[in-house]
Amino acid sequence: MKTHTFPGIKQLGVLAVALLSLLVIGCQSTGHARAQKMDIVETAMAAGDFDTLVTAVKAAGLVETLKGDGPFTVFAPTDEAFAKIPSDQLNALIADKEALAKVLTYHVVAGKVMASDVVNLSSAKSVQGQSISIDTSNGVKVDNANVIKTDILTSNGVIHVIDSVILPM
Repeated sequence: MKTHTFPGIKQLGVLAVALLSLLVIGCQSTGHARAQKMDIVETAMAAGDFDTLVTAVKAAGLVETLKGDGPFTVFAPTDEAFAKIPSDQLNALIADKEALAKVLTYHVVAGKVMASDVVNLSSAKSVQGQSISIDTSNGVKVDNANVIKTDILTSNGVIHVIDSVILPM
């Protein structure tokens, strides 16, 4: 009679870690490829952290622009960043299409500016027309906002996540 030997706990643990690693790498690469097939607007909508930004982009009539060929670099404020603005002021801004468009286009730079490029810049001209200050002395700041996530690639540019809404002068 033949006996079967079963792998020990240690071997099962190594196998489980290896399979989990392959699964994570596979999911990350699939997600990365999917993100690159989506444009800036689709990527923001899929992320789930930019509902206010997407609402504002729609209210300002900028959806088609940000779905365009680009490339664009977007400094994207999260929902938490928009929550720092008192609700009456935010509602008034969203209701004023012209003012809203100025604020939103201030968050956009023409071209694809990756995080590795930002460290060599002290400012970047927004599509709104004014320059955004860049400070890399202690992390990365654009105007008064901290960049909290970088290089989210899309089919028409790149998104850098920021923790505050930045306002033109």
